[in-house]
Amino acid sequence: MGRLFGTDGIRGVANQELTPELAFHLGRAGAHILTAKANKAQIIVGRDTRISGEMLEAALMAGILSVGASVHQVGVMPTPAIAYLVRKFAADAGVVISASHNPVQDNGIKFFSASGFKLPDAVEDEIEAHLYARGLPRPLGKKVGRVYPAADAAEEYLRYLASIFPPKFAGLRLVIDCANGAASHISPEIFRRLGAEVIPICNSPNGLNINDNCGSTHPELLQRTVLKEGAHMGFAHDGDADRVLACDEKGQLIDGDQIMCISALRMAATGQLRRRILITTVMSNLGLERALKEKGIEVRRTQVGDRYVLAKMQRWGANLGGEQSGHVIFLDYNTTGDGIITALKLATIVVETGNPLSQLAAAMPRLPQVQYNVLVSRKENFSSNSRLQEAIQTANAAFAGTGRVLVRPSGTEPKVRVMVEGEDEKGLEEIAGRLVRLIEEELG
Repeated sequence: MGRLFGTDGIRGVANQELTPELAFHLGRAGAHILTAKANKAQIIVGRDTRISGEMLEAALMAGILSVGASVHQVGVMPTPAIAYLVRKFAADAGVVISASHNPVQDNGIKFFSASGFKLPDAVEDEIEAHLYARGLPRPLGKKVGRVYPAADAAEEYLRYLASIFPPKFAGLRLVIDCANGAASHISPEIFRRLGAEVIPICNSPNGLNINDNCGSTHPELLQRTVLKEGAHMGFAHDGDADRVLACDEKGQLIDGDQIMCISALRMAATGQLRRRILITTVMSNLGLERALKEKGIEVRRTQVGDRYVLAKMQRWGANLGGEQSGHVIFLDYNTTGDGIITALKLATIVVETGNPLSQLAAAMPRLPQVQYNVLVSRKENFSSNSRLQEAIQTANAAFAGTGRVLVRPSGTEPKVRVMVEGEDEKGLEEIAGRLVRLIEEELG
């Protein structure tokens, strides 16, 4: 059996791989490890809108209560809001039940430490090692944990957002695709409070429609709506709102690389970009490096996963980092990727500069980039497959520094991700196609 935790917590098909029994034991082991030194430990628990959330929430909370920790139940809440609330209320840990951008049948569980950060690998491994351990506490009587509903949690987060982005959006017309997920209330509401005219779409979750042809994985509806409504811009969240993609006034998609480029340039110009460094992953477009290098801003890369980006940000003293997928971390404001803060920051830059989003995005010429996600049944054999590894090395060598090939197993899904980048888009498709066929032969 492989490692239970992936790049962003634990994910699987709800009630099949991620069962209530597993959630119960994760609650016990997680609470025990994360609150071992606490007296009357308190854990904040939130979830997204998918139908299996209530089932897993009940099981997880039962596990937490059974070791003597208490739960502050915040209900449907964006993942980054949990990271903030853990710090705000001085809780001992936080847990989010969400599979982010995955389809409705999936779900996931991810933990936050008392400082609001996602857990390092070593702590996740410790939780996994104690998953079915004998000897975990079984308190009795008044020492059993309690559940405390936290009805004001969303308002607390809204007040925080309003405090760091004072009202300045009067006259701004924008579309927000909430992915029928955890952002459905908070994201439109904060922009309204700050003066914008908001056209929300996909903001009526019913438990089954999360990420269903909407949100950051399906931005086409957002692009059409921005054009139809004559909006200045649009934003598309994913199911738990820790990421966002944007759309300019011309209906053109603005990805995480472009958002980071715009943000880094503005922050550098106003003296806010710490050490003039941006941290991103191996997936980011080479055009991002080129655009920022011209302005004396260094791009440093790490492996895929926003928690790895965060670790490098802390190591190198950076306050801006993120991923092409739309996870962007503004460390001055939150301890994890926050799609709502990212949207607010981007809108602020548009207002302050007086430039349309299309003009700001033009600062980053993109190299053609071809990406495929290949469904496989033997993902674990990727690294040891010599035929695959040789093909990847050969393809990379052929670019001779003018492009690159990146092939990696997904950390959250049974897929291998293929990315080929260079000057000749037709040639990229040919290279990617050969690799996709080989992956299907070897790992399908």
